[in-house]
Amino acid sequence: MSLSASNAMTIVATAAALSLPISFCRSTKLSTKKGVKGGFRVFAVFGEQSEIEKKNAWSTLFDVEDPRSKFPQTKGKFLDANLALEVARYDIQYCDWRARQDVLTIMLLHEKVVDVLNPLARDYKSIGTIKKELAELQEELGQAHRQVHISEARVSTALDKLAYMEELVNDKLLQDRATTYSEEASPSPSTSTQSLDTVKRRLPRKGLNISGPVQPYHPRLKNFWYPVAFSTDLKDDTMVPLDCFEEPWVLFRGKDGKPGCVQNTCAHRACPLDLGSVNEGRIQCPYHGWEYSTDGTCEKMPSTQLHKVKIKSLPCFEKDGMLWIWPGDGPPSATLPSLQPPSGFQIHAELVIELPVEHGLLLDNLLDLAHAPFTHTSTFAKGWSVPSFVKFLTPASGLQGYWDPYPIDMEFRPPCMVLSTIGISKPGKLEGQSTKQCTTHLHQLHVCLPSSRNKTRLLYRMSLDFAPVLKHIPFMNFLWRHFAEQVLNEDLRLVLGQQERMNKGANVWNWPVTYDKLGVRYRQWRDALERGEKQLPFSKSG
Repeated sequence: MSLSASNAMTIVATAAALSLPISFCRSTKLSTKKGVKGGFRVFAVFGEQSEIEKKNAWSTLFDVEDPRSKFPQTKGKFLDANLALEVARYDIQYCDWRARQDVLTIMLLHEKVVDVLNPLARDYKSIGTIKKELAELQEELGQAHRQVHISEARVSTALDKLAYMEELVNDKLLQDRATTYSEEASPSPSTSTQSLDTVKRRLPRKGLNISGPVQPYHPRLKNFWYPVAFSTDLKDDTMVPLDCFEEPWVLFRGKDGKPGCVQNTCAHRACPLDLGSVNEGRIQCPYHGWEYSTDGTCEKMPSTQLHKVKIKSLPCFEKDGMLWIWPGDGPPSATLPSLQPPSGFQIHAELVIELPVEHGLLLDNLLDLAHAPFTHTSTFAKGWSVPSFVKFLTPASGLQGYWDPYPIDMEFRPPCMVLSTIGISKPGKLEGQSTKQCTTHLHQLHVCLPSSRNKTRLLYRMSLDFAPVLKHIPFMNFLWRHFAEQVLNEDLRLVLGQQERMNKGANVWNWPVTYDKLGVRYRQWRDALERGEKQLPFSKSG
């Protein structure tokens, strides 16, 4: 380690210290500087202040009381909103104190480096000894710097929690005011039914109305690019039949290898085309041999005169290993969304599963993580404890965010995609970490294609940023499918029950709570889309 490297460490440590948040508690004269050997001699490289002035100026950064003794005392498992706000404030105080201790560690290590590099040390230490000590200190400094980055992430998370808790307290105050108002306005027993209805209408309505049989899909929901299949499932001589918005379609490749999507119904006698074959880039009906190109034009009619016949086709493109179609009547958008996994991830599994549920109910389920320790007790959430408070933290205008206390980032991407990144940790030990703090991750893509009003075509892609060797193990895809189906089956019995009751008039979003935020926002986005609002809620431009 050279002297220039030593100076660089000093600059990094100084910058880290100056970037610390202001403490919420007063400075106290605790003995955090007792471990400083001979004072902060490192500061001699900054300016022309005296050594004592420098030491006193920097000591105020570290003379902050350890807040752990002042943790808010709670009775029972659950917190009210005000106490939860105090806990969030304590988190910030603790993270601030912890970050300062991390920087202090770097300063102390730097001082050791200065001691090792002191020219006087060469008189009684060999070059080999000095190199060994520097190597050890370099490793300690690297660990200390990594700890500073973790502390920064903790401070950021704590600030998000505080903002969320303040929002909860404000919501509670509004609810309390509404309750007080309703009590003051409560009619006497002799008040008419009409007056009682008037009071009810004045109270805020918290629920969404998602009830009754599923209605036909709104045309505006069709005006999007939909991924419908994986590229690996469509060979030059194969077909992929599918339903989309209650219409049958079939994918196949033309002579040029590009994919096409045509109506899965022969113009002659309505025979399903996917029962036939693909010949020289044309799909052939198995009934009388009529052949269609990727734009739907009938190019062959064996045993009769060729007539001008064409079946319906859809715009179809290939991107990021997926096949996309545009099922709407509106003009297709010029660009297709990207669903590639983040940088550093490799795709390990691509599955297609047909599920007997309406796609909106499946999206509701995928956008909810609070149910995991109750529903998925035999699969991925086995051993998870039940947190006292689960929340989804997200910007005021956005359809993405992260779960607390779980290390999971999640995003709803219109019209029907859910993307999530999960920090891999020990089973049952997920709480207390963000995805940034985890060294290994699993990335998931769920595409919920609306096949019909009671059927969803689910495309699932799983990627990892570790263990690339798993890709080369035979039959791993069958193992991933088995595990995915186990997880889905745990959800399916519940969602099917919801669907049955919804069709009979029950409201599946009767009383949303704080951890339902992302699912509620999806429903609000979809409702605004179907109403034809020009500016959709939670959009990036809004």
